[in-house]
Amino acid sequence: MKNQVATIHKQAERFGEITKKAIISGNIRKAKKCLALAERLFSTGNNETKNAISNVYIYSISSFMEYRHCNITNLFPTSLKVEYIKQINATSV
Repeated sequence: MKNQVATIHKQAERFGEITKKAIISGNIRKAKKCLALAERLFSTGNNETKNAISNVYIYSISSFMEYRHCNITNLFPTSLKVEYIKQINATSV
């Protein structure tokens, strides 16, 4: 039970870590699969799931991109890209 993730936000955080590790290691196929799954969760999930994906997962990935000076927005599926752009515009004000 030590590794059990308790909340949806912790799960989104862990999922972000997995996605970032895939990007760092150059495993673009895995990164795309992660992003596609996040897209599906964001599109079909309840409000709590959507908030976790938007506020934790996408924020984590976008912060990573900024820090590493990398541009992987072409990997983002449509809905995630829209959320990413919303976050960038909100923080740039």
